[in-house]
Formats: sequence, structure tokens, C-alpha cells
Amino acid sequence: MDRNAKKWALITGAGRQRVGFHVAKALGQKGFSLALHYRSSAREAEESARLLEKGGHEVRLAQADLAQEAEVNHLVRNLRQDIQRLDVLVTCASTWHPIRLEETTADDYLDFFRTNVLATALIAQKAGLWMAEQGDGGSIITVGDWAITRPYLDYAAYHTSKGSIPTLTKVLAVELARRNANVRVNCVEPGPVMLPPDLPEKDREEAIGATLVRREGTPEHVAQAVVALVENAFITGACLPVDGGRSVWALNR
Repeated sequence: MDRNAKKWALITGAGRQRVGFHVAKALGQKGFSLALHYRSSAREAEESARLLEKGGHEVRLAQADLAQEAEVNHLVRNLRQDIQRLDVLVTCASTWHPIRLEETTADDYLDFFRTNVLATALIAQKAGLWMAEQGDGGSIITVGDWAITRPYLDYAAYHTSKGSIPTLTKVLAVELARRNANVRVNCVEPGPVMLPPDLPEKDREEAIGATLVRREGTPEHVAQAVVALVENAFITGACLPVDGGRSVWALNR
């Protein structure tokens, strides 16, 4: 790759100013130009793009339902024509909400699978094969969840879907490296980060108290982990918890 060529990062689910936005901001500060994906939050995505552009970052917006293969193909085809190369993909697009086990239906499992697994798999596959065509490859970071190690109540369908992400990460690491050894695939597994503002105070205190560091995480913590995995060329097929020790510690009850 030409040392003077632009480096591009595609971040899915980055329209709203949540974790994906902060990941994009951190990558922008590392010199990457940014492609922000969104599905339906066009107004929020435009505002996010404006904020990043004010910070001096080059930004493109890319809309698609990533669970629809035709739309993923269209997104990748358009990006290839526009930005020419892709160096980083971070799959932040996800859905998360509780459903009591007694009320969980087959459709619920399928909905979570489509949004959290299929949407991740399709964009990572297409982007990864694009990276494999580049001599210097690229880096894919999937986003899992620490709680597949210690599932909590009322999220059976969600946890089942997120439990597929580490396997997908390892599969893609193997497949893509066989095509180009410079393509790496890793996963970050956030813990209690950006807890819902309407979360009862008791639940908030319990979530924070269950970490070893005794505090809530921030989107910046996740972004720092993403940048570290992007920059370390000797890590692939790995899953990194960013959870304040939550996955290795349980309160005595």
C-alpha cells in the first residue's frame, strides 16, 4: 500500500451516537477516513457525520439492512467504487432488549439471529474478501458480549445470538487468513457500558458492583480496545472482554 494512500474504516451501527460513533471517532484520531453505516437512523447519522467532520475527519455515510444480502452487496459495491480500499471493519450494529423466557417465541430467536449474527456475518464476509484482495489485508473487529460467559435473566434469545459471535470470529480468522495472511479477525466483548438511562438505580448499582473495578465502562473503553486490536498485527482469532473483570467475578449471594 502507498504510504500516502488514505486508510478507510467502516463501522456498522454508527449512525447514533453510541458505541459505534465513539469507535469511529477513535479510529479517525488514528488517521482513518470513516464510512459510517446506519440502517434507519438517517437523521442521527447525518448529525454524527457532521460532528466527525468538524473534528477534521473525512466521512462517508452508507445505508443498508445488513441482514439482507442484496443490500450488503450493494453497500460494498458502492464503497469499492467510492473509497477504493478498506482497511478496518468494526461491526457495532446490534439489538438488545429483554424478553422473559416464558414469552420468548421462535420469531424472537430469529429476529435476534438476523440482527446480531446474520448482519455481522454477511458484512464481515464481503468486507473480508475485499480485504483479502489487498496485499496488506485488513482488520475486522466483531462485537460480542461478555455475558455469554455469565448469562443474566430475561435475555435468552439475545444471549443465544451473541454466543455465535466468537465462533464466527474464529471461523473468519481462519478462512480469510488462508486467502491473505494479512487479514485478521478479532472480537471485543463489552461489559456494562452505556447502561440504559432508565435502568433502576438498584440494577445500576448491582451491575457496577459486580465488576472488579467498581465502575461503569464507557464507549471510549471499547474504542480503545478496538484500536489496540487493529494496531497489533500479531493477534487474530481472539476475543477480548472489555468488562471491568465482570466475566471472571461473581458476587457472593
